[in-house]
Amino acid sequence: MEILSYSSVSCCDVVNLRWNLVVKSSSLNGSKLPAFRKSRVLCANFDSTSGVVSCCHINQSFSKKLNHRGGFRSLNSHEKFKQVDPILSSGSSDGYVIGVEEDENISETGESETKVLIPGVPNESNGEISAPISSCFWEWKPKFNVHYEKAGSENLGSPPVLFLPGFGVGSFHYEKQMKDLGRDFRVWAIDFLGQGMSLPLEDPAPRTREEGMSDRNNLLWGFGDESEPWASELVYSIDLWQDQVRYFIEEVIGEPVYIAGNSLGGFVALYFAACNPHLVKGVTLLNATPFWGFLPNPIRSPRLAKIFPWAGTFPLPANVRKLVEFVWQKISDPRSIAQILEQVYADHSTNVDKVFSCIVETAEHPAAAASFASIMFAPQGQLSFKEALSRCQTSNIPICLMYGKEDPWVQPIWGFQVKKQVPEALFYEISPAGHCPHDEVPEVVNYLLRGWIKNLESEGSVSLPLLDSQESVQINIARDLEFIRDGSKKSVKVRFFGSKFSLWDRISSYISSHFGKLELKS
Repeated sequence: MEILSYSSVSCCDVVNLRWNLVVKSSSLNGSKLPAFRKSRVLCANFDSTSGVVSCCHINQSFSKKLNHRGGFRSLNSHEKFKQVDPILSSGSSDGYVIGVEEDENISETGESETKVLIPGVPNESNGEISAPISSCFWEWKPKFNVHYEKAGSENLGSPPVLFLPGFGVGSFHYEKQMKDLGRDFRVWAIDFLGQGMSLPLEDPAPRTREEGMSDRNNLLWGFGDESEPWASELVYSIDLWQDQVRYFIEEVIGEPVYIAGNSLGGFVALYFAACNPHLVKGVTLLNATPFWGFLPNPIRSPRLAKIFPWAGTFPLPANVRKLVEFVWQKISDPRSIAQILEQVYADHSTNVDKVFSCIVETAEHPAAAASFASIMFAPQGQLSFKEALSRCQTSNIPICLMYGKEDPWVQPIWGFQVKKQVPEALFYEISPAGHCPHDEVPEVVNYLLRGWIKNLESEGSVSLPLLDSQESVQINIARDLEFIRDGSKKSVKVRFFGSKFSLWDRISSYISSHFGKLELKS
């Protein structure tokens, strides 16, 4: 089947399913369409004002009748025409194409092989326009300098989106979202205190030379016997980050936001939304970790908390320092960092060079080791993941899940647990993708996130990604999403679990993924 990419402006591309360009013309005047092998083609019409692509099926005789306005002539009474509801919310550029198979194109298993062609992430080397990113600092409190990045500030009146990073990374992990989504929205990404470029600029617990430490250990901050006044109550905990996000939204952004987080950032996003529903328009969880913290919360369990003499404060106890020095020397080694990235990214062809270099650079900061210790020994939050989810449901906060299926840490079962507790939450399972789907398949995550936000902003008048009607929210749908990256076509399968999903859906997903792995190995 041939697919005709049609734009409301005077531009026309015709491609086939092998992504071969057949016709490309700045005007349809005088252009000749190829002979279509099938009797039906798909016309995709992009409305640049609404950001929506509309689709229609047309027959061969109708495809030959083109007018001089960059569109098609109206149908005669005997010509059949089927209008399909808008189903793709695209980026800033016209001419994006979606592909739907012929009615007779059925796989051997009896399932329809639907393919959706989505935009790629803007490639500046090819002259594509991306949103410029600004690096900024915000002083929350004395000595508490928060680094953040922003894009799309010129998009006045557009929805604000805030990204929260996972453990050990920072705002740099959302560069692909900033450059793409920043063309449509106002976008921010912050570094949590104790991570990325939000590490302290001064030693929170300096030590004297009389303590007899080695030259290497003298480079580490926070290992002294007394803390500085500004760090006397400092703990890099889930509650600190929740406060950080709240003040950032109130003082920097100034209005409720759509908040998205990966791994630890997903937990913080949900936790924050549960505590501050008035500041949240929607929550997107990207393989969110369902728990954080090993020590009991002193407010929830005061008696149990007293059993543990230290809970992430400065200075670090002497026995903890020795343990941290040993552990940190191992995990901060570039070889260890490379191994972790290889483990959590399902597609090893993904370029992680910049992510790797940023993590290594952060690990070399003198405050990184002590900050790591404070994070690992910090108490749990006042709310569990399940309790935070329940509060969000009570507050009617929209929730959307986008989980990489091949995540070795936060496996899809945790996404199903969320879906079970909040059936109305949208759940997109992406494969192949690991723990960081936003960086591994940003094309897919950006497409889904952009469409979800536009659906909420339009109060449902714009269809949800991959769905052509509100009733589709109840059923399960699988689509192959295709896009171009670095000149090559890539394909990712996305499965949407509707509100009527069952235990069998979970079992079948598990079986298919594991049997699929066996087939690949064989």
